[in-house]
Amino acid sequence: MTTKLRRLLVSVLLIPLFAIGGLATPASAAAGQGAETAGAAHGRSPADDPNADIKDRLAAIPGVTITEEKPTTTGHRYFLATYTQPIDHFRPWLGTFQQRFSVLHRGYDRPTVFYTNGYTLGTSPSRTEPTRLVDGNQISIEYRYFTPSRPEPADWSKAGIRQQAADSHELVTALKRIYQQEWLSTGASKGGMSSTYYRRFYPDDVAGTIAYVAPNNTDVNDYSAYTEFFQNVGTPECRAALDAVQRELLVRRDRLEPRFEADNKAAGSTFNVIGSVDRAYEGSVLDVVWGFWQYSMESDCAKVPVAATATDDEIYKWFDAQEGVTSASDQGLSKYTAYYYQAATELGAPFFDVSYLKDLLHYDYKELYAPRAYVPKEIPTTFNPKAMPDIDRWVKHHAERIIFVYGGNDPWGAKPFELGRGSDDCYVYTVPGGNHGSNISKLPADESAEATAKVLEWAGLAGDQGTARSLAKSPQLVPPFGPLDIEGQRLEQERRPL
Repeated sequence: MTTKLRRLLVSVLLIPLFAIGGLATPASAAAGQGAETAGAAHGRSPADDPNADIKDRLAAIPGVTITEEKPTTTGHRYFLATYTQPIDHFRPWLGTFQQRFSVLHRGYDRPTVFYTNGYTLGTSPSRTEPTRLVDGNQISIEYRYFTPSRPEPADWSKAGIRQQAADSHELVTALKRIYQQEWLSTGASKGGMSSTYYRRFYPDDVAGTIAYVAPNNTDVNDYSAYTEFFQNVGTPECRAALDAVQRELLVRRDRLEPRFEADNKAAGSTFNVIGSVDRAYEGSVLDVVWGFWQYSMESDCAKVPVAATATDDEIYKWFDAQEGVTSASDQGLSKYTAYYYQAATELGAPFFDVSYLKDLLHYDYKELYAPRAYVPKEIPTTFNPKAMPDIDRWVKHHAERIIFVYGGNDPWGAKPFELGRGSDDCYVYTVPGGNHGSNISKLPADESAEATAKVLEWAGLAGDQGTARSLAKSPQLVPPFGPLDIEGQRLEQERRPL
């Protein structure tokens, strides 16, 4: 199984990187049934009865349907559910659809973290870094128009950031009926972007936001920041090795592309969206250096094949591990249609200089690398150049209580959010040498402690002598309710177009 295929399966493909799953039987079901009966006898909905079972309280909220409860080994309760959302929040008569979300229930006396998932909902119990830090509940929402949270037929003009922010607002408002302590929001990559957009349109819904590795591409025609990034990231030796092996993938195209085609044929791949196997191969090669820095560490430079001496097998194996040879197929792209649509209409997409490859390219690079190339032709796209500058202005002039965390070697951080004179109680941190999985725990110790203290303060835990002080001094500590399989912020596996 290729690295990229694993990323797709784990991610939004969004990977539940901190599973807390296991086998345990919820202990409160019988007690909850009695509590629900008692609540009904007093003439109130189970949703408003603090003695009712959490499953009954959730199910009693209008629009919520519980689809499954999964066991955990940590004392949490974990539910998969749907919420009825308008297709268009500003014209609700156009109909509704069911949007998936999950609830990781810790307790009514704990803060709640709202995870704005930028892609498909992970369906295994997991905790983001803020949820662990505050020992809290977690609500995770699937981004609209990622399947199955998509109306049929789909009006793609309703897939934008304004509608998803309204989705988040409606769900948070509904669940505050149950969870009445402080709320925080968080997200990584496109989820970090989404958490920022949510705050722009509903700034008072939560007490604070922790946005991880969230790019801020305000001017899609200015590529200088990305070009400068690739000219300076890592060591000169590593950059030269990556450029050489990328070029070698095109020099050996006559031998390696037939293998690429055969592997895709064996997987049942088709290429109607991108247009041909040749275009898919070239696009994947163009992406390979970006993908390396997004997911790898500088220490991985030692594993890059030496272009002049590496065999075809060695180069192709490395290429597959970095990129995934089926990722540009219709089947690979279909999972990301909603992302590419957003990139083509609002988010924009990066570009950088590849003049060292120009003599080997078959296609116009800007056209092949543009997000429009990965959206099915029957879906119309029109780019809105005002969407991202609006968010950027709000962050600089009006944002309150937001932490942005970036990785120093992550290409998505080449255009970060920056604070302005109007930003209040906001912070930008960068993990030295960090990739797209950067988080608070990976910051230098003093910055990690500072950011952790802010998270706890916003969650209303600043006076908690047990949790707040110990975590502020040592933010790597795991809260005392069960181990995690993997430390670190859950990473949304957003790829470059490809």
